[in-house]
Amino acid sequence: MTTERPMTTERDIWLDPLREGERGPDAKGLYIWVLLTAGPVWDIAHGRSHPLWLAWPAAGAAAGLYLLTAHHAFADRRRALPSLGLLAVVVLAATAGFGDNWLYLVVMLATATGIAVQGRVLPLLLLAECATALLLAVRGGAGLTDAAPLVWGTFTAGLIPAIIIRLWAAIHELKATREELARTAVTEERLRFSRDLHDLLGHTLSVMVVKAEAVRRLTRVDAETATAQAADIERIGREALAEVRAAVTGYRGRGLSAELDAARAVLADAGIGAVVRTCPVRAAPEIDALLGWAVREGVTNVVRHSGAAACDIDLVEGGGRLLLEIRDDGPAREKAPGHGNGLTGLRERVRAVGGSLEIAAPPGGGFLLRVTVPYDNAVPHDTEERA
Repeated sequence: MTTERPMTTERDIWLDPLREGERGPDAKGLYIWVLLTAGPVWDIAHGRSHPLWLAWPAAGAAAGLYLLTAHHAFADRRRALPSLGLLAVVVLAATAGFGDNWLYLVVMLATATGIAVQGRVLPLLLLAECATALLLAVRGGAGLTDAAPLVWGTFTAGLIPAIIIRLWAAIHELKATREELARTAVTEERLRFSRDLHDLLGHTLSVMVVKAEAVRRLTRVDAETATAQAADIERIGREALAEVRAAVTGYRGRGLSAELDAARAVLADAGIGAVVRTCPVRAAPEIDALLGWAVREGVTNVVRHSGAAACDIDLVEGGGRLLLEIRDDGPAREKAPGHGNGLTGLRERVRAVGGSLEIAAPPGGGFLLRVTVPYDNAVPHDTEERA
């Protein structure tokens, strides 16, 4: 059974809010709405607003206060509220005094309110501004039908920026949570490794100390028994050395099956869809642990660096070799990662068993980790798919 997923397109990458370097909305993107002061300027230029000595400063003050409010809304929100209050005074006074196209300033005021105010008070302020816009429009001679678009435009002008800013705040929180999950996974792996070393060396070294004391006591009394004890120390030491080497190289890990289960959980916690396709294998313990380490290292890189939405893990057997592939659909990279300690160590261990490791950044985007290792204990395999 095969599951196909649409390829990542340039449009998907452009719309990805979690891609590296994406910061979301800022003041510069909202400065453009100062162009709503073109309505009052048009009236002034055509002699509809008098006196001119008051009209020009009012239009300039409205434009300046809007730009100042937008700037403070993203730089220092506490300073945005005073400038928003001054903007409201200027806009409402000027609109009430000059009428006509000055009503566009109410829409600009609503936009400034949407980016400067948060919480439950925002809808109340927007409704108050809508009611003011309706009142001023009717006072200027407009009917309810003519005033309705102005009222709706005022409400949406404040609501849409507020929603966008709120969504981006949630997205940044999600990104920070995903990075924290990755750091937690690394910390847990370090703790597991330290526990492994403790389990390996604690008992073994205690036994070696006891036997060394026995050798010291028996050297002059029973040379034959002392020799046997010394042989035991040598044997235990060699076994401990082999176990420590296995732990350091990742061979004394949880194994492939356990690492695949852990990978599903980690990817799910990070909000990355996982598709895992495997075949039943009975590999040697060191090969099984090596593949488990490859899964752990590859998934860690996907969670920490890829910015992907989905990840595929495939394990196939053929020709006396096992092929493990880990692919994600993250944004395209200039070059594939491969110089970190984890991947460098993994490459060395794969080569030590006669295998190969390939790391690539396909042109279409994403990251590919391919590990090939020898496998002589082939069994019939019915491919199973789990997501």
